[in-house]
Amino acid sequence: MEERRERREDKLEFETVKAEKIDFGRNNFLEVARKRAITPEGTNEFISVSRGYYLPDKSERFKRSLTIPDDPKIKEFVAEKIKSL
Repeated sequence: MEERRERREDKLEFETVKAEKIDFGRNNFLEVARKRAITPEGTNEFISVSRGYYLPDKSERFKRSLTIPDDPKIKEFVAEKIKSL
């Protein structure tokens, strides 16, 4: 699954490398995705956790997002805290 979005003013491009989601409640979902920010200076990968909802026509809208650096220590810390809380 590859999605690209570009901001023309600063030549910043976002690419979704992989995404998975889980539905909860009546119309809500959580999406965990690996994304890539591409600039003329290089690329940066990160993990995105987003909360969204479905419209009546079943299209998706996102409400909130949290990004986590693609750093093994940080990912392990977040995963462990989620499991232990």
